[in-house]
Amino acid sequence: MMTVRDKLEMILARLAAREGEERVFTTLYPAAARGAADAADARRQAGISLGPLDGALVSIKDLFDVAGEPTRAGSMVLRDAAPAERDATVVHRLRRAGAVILAKTNMVEFAFSGLGLNPHYGTPGNAVDPARIPGGSSSGAGVAVAEGTSEISIGSDTGGSVRIPAALNGVVGFKPTAKRVPLDGAFPLSPSLDSVGPLARSVQDCALADAIMAGEEPRRLEAHPLAGLRIGIPRGRLFTRSEAMVEEAFERALSRLSQAGARIVDHPIDDLLLVMRETTAAASIASIEASEVHADWLESRATEIDPRVHYWLARSSAVPAHIYLRMMRRRRALVQAMDERLAPVDVMVLPTTAITAPLIAPLEADDQLYNGTDALILRNTQVANQFDLTALSLPLPDCERPVGLMLMARHGEDRRLLGIAAAMEQELTR
Repeated sequence: MMTVRDKLEMILARLAAREGEERVFTTLYPAAARGAADAADARRQAGISLGPLDGALVSIKDLFDVAGEPTRAGSMVLRDAAPAERDATVVHRLRRAGAVILAKTNMVEFAFSGLGLNPHYGTPGNAVDPARIPGGSSSGAGVAVAEGTSEISIGSDTGGSVRIPAALNGVVGFKPTAKRVPLDGAFPLSPSLDSVGPLARSVQDCALADAIMAGEEPRRLEAHPLAGLRIGIPRGRLFTRSEAMVEEAFERALSRLSQAGARIVDHPIDDLLLVMRETTAAASIASIEASEVHADWLESRATEIDPRVHYWLARSSAVPAHIYLRMMRRRRALVQAMDERLAPVDVMVLPTTAITAPLIAPLEADDQLYNGTDALILRNTQVANQFDLTALSLPLPDCERPVGLMLMARHGEDRRLLGIAAAMEQELTR
């Protein structure tokens, strides 16, 4: 039987072989990881277990605090920040559960994009085709799980930053209800929208990591019966400009779920999307809150910040306080309205992203293309953050490039959503 240390050494050897061109990870922890792996192997030999993640090889996004080092959040601005005094809460809980933290993963600067490009630390190529984007902002996390250099990777999701790289690299990504998993020690993008979620090869592994990070008892999922499951499809605005490959994979998945007994109905939400769009017309909630987070260096160190990130943060810093407060008041009403809208269905289902991973080079060369593609990539996923829902991206089988199926459910129905996702995963890969 392969030991945890054996698996770790295989990964470290693989990373050493590509050291000069490493883009997926920003920091490795070989000594600490070896110690944790040896401890997990010793426990296993003695018949002792700290739980289902004891010995799991886990990486964390470069915005989670690790005691004794600065948290860079993908930016050169923060490379000389004060070292963190303690591990982020989720990192502490994962270590306590026996997880082997082997590295920090690359990300978009300040987590501000769904594409995954980073001019400072390099852009990780997509796990399926390195010439294509990895998705963001948890770019390294998606690639690490897909290429097998991590069993689980922990990211953050403010507008889709866990689910987009999961979809574009062909793995599972889970966004819990905001505030369910503690944000202590996670560098913020937008405190109102941020959530911490796992990427993994299976729904079950995501559920285990999520439970540990949320301070719950991890347990095996019970797949929710598909027969009679009420699936709402929000056709309309979220289905426009979709790539043919995505449309075909989505319809194939619906057909399989219908054959398994699920009841599929059109469930429009375009009216609520339109009001949210009008509410956030001045700027997105995320960009306004992020401009406050970065106010101390946004202008004084502007030349050190990716211009594509800086433009939106600087623009949003000019939004008056009364506009923002009014926006958040209206959002609360819309969150309630969406919760009521979803009451008649068990889950809402749509493509995670309208397109598969585009090529990196054209996006680097054309800011207009970059911004337009970023908006399209984020369009479907950001709904869950704006309306405070829980959501998950499942990889769809038999596609030329990875395509994600997104499930969205009501605020707080995380565990139920995971059970539904487990059943769909089983059916779609059967």
